[in-house]
Amino acid sequence: MKIMRRIKYAPGILIILLIAALACTKQEANEFVSVKGHQFFKDGKPYYYIGANYWYGAILGSKGEFGDRERLIKELDFMKAHGIDNLRILAGAEGPDGEPHRVTPTLQVEQGKYNIDQLEGLDFLLAEMKKRDMLAILYLNNSWEWSGGYAQYLNWNGYGPIPYPLWEGHTWWDFMQYTKQFHLCSECKEQFYLHVKYILGRINSYTGLRYTNDPTIMAWELGNEPRAFSDENIPAFIDFLHKTALLIHTIDTNHLVTTGTEGYHGCRKNWALFDTIHQNKNIDYLTMHIWPLNWGWLDRNDIEGTLDLSIKNCADYMLEHIEKAREFNKPIVFEEFGFPRDGFSFKPDSPTKARDKYFSAAFNIIYENSLGNGPLAGSNFWSFSGIGLPSYKNPDHLWKPGDDIIGDPPQEEQGLNSVFAGDSTMQIIKHYNSLMGRIK
Repeated sequence: MKIMRRIKYAPGILIILLIAALACTKQEANEFVSVKGHQFFKDGKPYYYIGANYWYGAILGSKGEFGDRERLIKELDFMKAHGIDNLRILAGAEGPDGEPHRVTPTLQVEQGKYNIDQLEGLDFLLAEMKKRDMLAILYLNNSWEWSGGYAQYLNWNGYGPIPYPLWEGHTWWDFMQYTKQFHLCSECKEQFYLHVKYILGRINSYTGLRYTNDPTIMAWELGNEPRAFSDENIPAFIDFLHKTALLIHTIDTNHLVTTGTEGYHGCRKNWALFDTIHQNKNIDYLTMHIWPLNWGWLDRNDIEGTLDLSIKNCADYMLEHIEKAREFNKPIVFEEFGFPRDGFSFKPDSPTKARDKYFSAAFNIIYENSLGNGPLAGSNFWSFSGIGLPSYKNPDHLWKPGDDIIGDPPQEEQGLNSVFAGDSTMQIIKHYNSLMGRIK
């Protein structure tokens, strides 16, 4: 009889166990940022934020030559105190060290060969962010030369030397004509897919968590500013983005995936291309970038006189993309934008009145969206440089080995778009994060 009772009541017990298991699964799932309609959700609540670009965080986290864990910890604490809990980070650069205007050190030093110090640096960064309840958006590739990216994969596969722009007579046109070949290079793409699988499959040496199971990671980004670079390349470009997004979601069911595009500007000023990319079910949210100086809105010789135009054009661009997000019923993040210091100075002690006004206008749009539960869910300004200092010994103001690594990549003047810990801009960021409830 006892055996029969156990058999009789076993289905009920199984149901109870199943309900408990589902409850646990749901609780664990809530640890990850999710998308419902045009909003992010974290811990069961809508998630809006003002975060930062911190592309070099994993380098500081390493035990290698350029690592500085003491600085990293200070900067994470500083950002957290200012409500910055979302960091957009380069997972790692590709190619040999010592290339012109290239991030040093790199992660993938040769095709399929990795710098262990850099891998552990990324582990350490994520572990420290986890302690502070911070989130990471990790981008896995780059259209531009400063971290290897597309161009390095082409170089590995016999396409010849990389024509670095503004180096040995090469132009930006030369570089883009070279780089556009990536989307038609089957070997390059297959090697990148292997890289994606390798990074997603990594187990953090500090937390013991596989990256796919780590709630500290909010999203995987297909690349930094992916572009087709020509109209003829558009079909291959779309195919590559969609296949990569599908691959990531197949491996990782916990994390979000986004493109990393600049938006309309990075889609050859073609809304149909933007729509095709982002309507795909494996792209969980939209992105946009804005660069007033690069796009000709801001005059470096008359920053004050062209500031209002930059603010107006920025607002118009943001609102156009917000409407796209509303149309697609997906969130959008203003994940990259920067502005130079007054007088086009690179020195940390120079004022930032124009930048502060520009940032305030952008943050106010984000704040208004958060109040109305709108689709503009967050931002990552470019970029946080913390307590690092640009070198004054280089006449071209570019980064050289031995200099502090700061938010301006090596190919740009050091201090150009950096937001340092002592800048008045930090108080504006803190103010808006406080309004949005990001400071406890």
